[in-house]
Amino acid sequence: MSVTDHRAPHTVPGISVAVIGTGSIGQDLVSKIRRSPVLDCALVAGRDPESAGLRRAAGLGCPTSADGIGAILAAPRPFDVVFDATNARAHAEHRRLLRSFDTLLIDLTPSKIGQMVVPTVTGVHAPPEGDVSLISCGGQASVPVAHALAERFDVRYFEVVSTVASSVAGRATRLNLDEYVATTQQALTAFTGVGDTKAILNISPAVPPATFRTTVHALAPGADPGTVRAVVDEAAARVREFAPGYRVRGCEVRGELIVVTLEVRADSEVLPAYAGNLDIIDAAAVLVAEQHAVRLAPAARQGVSR
Repeated sequence: MSVTDHRAPHTVPGISVAVIGTGSIGQDLVSKIRRSPVLDCALVAGRDPESAGLRRAAGLGCPTSADGIGAILAAPRPFDVVFDATNARAHAEHRRLLRSFDTLLIDLTPSKIGQMVVPTVTGVHAPPEGDVSLISCGGQASVPVAHALAERFDVRYFEVVSTVASSVAGRATRLNLDEYVATTQQALTAFTGVGDTKAILNISPAVPPATFRTTVHALAPGADPGTVRAVVDEAAARVREFAPGYRVRGCEVRGELIVVTLEVRADSEVLPAYAGNLDIIDAAAVLVAEQHAVRLAPAARQGVSR
């Protein structure tokens, strides 16, 4: 393994975490990890030694490697947490290779592998080791509201339509469109109990770029408009505790049809404001890792204000 250690000398180690993947989502993850009081960015691994992501990570003081998963496997000891920000096909192989390691693997690809986590629905208590699935950006945005509606009303059908800007829909996103749809639909059914669901992802070429939006359509006979709005607002407020750019932009009841429009603006030092799709899944990933840190090191509990 060829690793260059650019760690800043003032860094106070917490639990050791590694990031695989140096695209936009990986770069934002590194930035969020560096802000965490209990996570120590011990390695950022990619495949292109000249990638902007590796250069940026090195500039922030993180050890880096262009050996990809090989760098994770060759580390002197297992990392406490590995974030996988690659693609669904690669994640299946990464999971196989890391299965025997004492490591929590947090999957930011729509691979449909592992324990699905949506912080405000499931909590963030991941297994001490194994694989956590963060589903998809659309899943993280829509499931909290869909779950809340299904708990309160007799929902017969859910349809979720997400729109992301073309400029932040990278190669992995485009390769994983089928996996994105299947995994998001699976999560909608799993967390709402509604068997008839549909997920759609639109990649918008608009200029200026479109801010990430997700619209939840639900068929719910007899739903009261005022109660619907209260349920949606409460669910959104809980998401904002870890993803402050999450907002309800519209909430209508038209007969049996509920239409909720959600927008996420990125709270990031790396991403443009319109890239809320990447921000919300990264924020969820860091939250899961921080709570894992609390369990591993009770002394870190005072450093996590969640």
